[in-house]
Amino acid sequence: MDRRQLLCLLTAFLLPACSRDEASRAGSGASGGDGTKGTIAVSLLTLDNPFFKVIGDTIREEARKHGYATLVVSGDNDVAKQQNQVKDFIVQGAAAIVLSPCDSKAIGPVIGEANAAGVPVFTIDIACQATGVEVVSHIATDNLLGGKLAAEAMIEALGASGGEVAILDYKEVESCILRVQGFKEVIENHNASSSAPVRIVTELPCAGSKDRGYASAQDALQAHAGLDGIFAINDPAALGARAALEKAGKEKEIVLVGFDGMPEGKQAIKDGKIYADPIQFPDRMAKETVEAIVRHFRGDEVKKEILIAPELYRKADAEKDPALAAGGNT
Repeated sequence: MDRRQLLCLLTAFLLPACSRDEASRAGSGASGGDGTKGTIAVSLLTLDNPFFKVIGDTIREEARKHGYATLVVSGDNDVAKQQNQVKDFIVQGAAAIVLSPCDSKAIGPVIGEANAAGVPVFTIDIACQATGVEVVSHIATDNLLGGKLAAEAMIEALGASGGEVAILDYKEVESCILRVQGFKEVIENHNASSSAPVRIVTELPCAGSKDRGYASAQDALQAHAGLDGIFAINDPAALGARAALEKAGKEKEIVLVGFDGMPEGKQAIKDGKIYADPIQFPDRMAKETVEAIVRHFRGDEVKKEILIAPELYRKADAEKDPALAAGGNT
């Protein structure tokens, strides 16, 4: 057994997000020894969040249509783990690499290694902020616009009284930085001309997870007794914050705005637990990513950035959404 075969065998055990069959194919490289055009190797921020699960599944489906095998793994919010995954992709001879970085800056050096090896890199949802490295194209939601929509929803919900707002952020991830930036821009513009200002009184980390969202919301409630609203940068954090509000008995007093529009988040909006979400379209992002890879290998021009506009989703939208379960608690 040579080194490459051994590495692929180890990958089958060490990277449980992919099947053993996918791991064995990853070594076929751009020439596709198994009859494919090669392997598109994908490392996503996490596969615990349904949003990224949709991205991974859709990339698999679309890549297959174009003759590519796929290897989809989870970075588990751990940039060191993700760096090692990318190193393995390079050794295995991946045709292309797709990343949603666990850390937008720290991922830079290993992207540089892929550049040196001649493996094209694409980012999805989360951009690389490191300098001196080459990413063929970044495909994402227009997160700055999404943050602005979230602020509009918060202003709308608080109404003529305005109030104090907490932000649950995720400063290591570029997409979430943009959401908060857009949110703040609209709040600042509103406050410049309104007699009912919205005051951002705290920003706390949530790591984009339900558990951290719960803990940070608890901290915000303890530090700010007069809190009127919470903006969480994704649905898991928003749902964690909702649990904290319910435990404190303040679920009817504090407005909650999330981000994503995954099924659980949409159902929470229908049930009146979240006021609104700027919703994303992960399936569109994944399709655009595969199309960008295909265009790149065909020699066509590929845009450096492809942004997909989010849409604001409120209770009225949820009540008309055929994808949601009938009924629900309000």
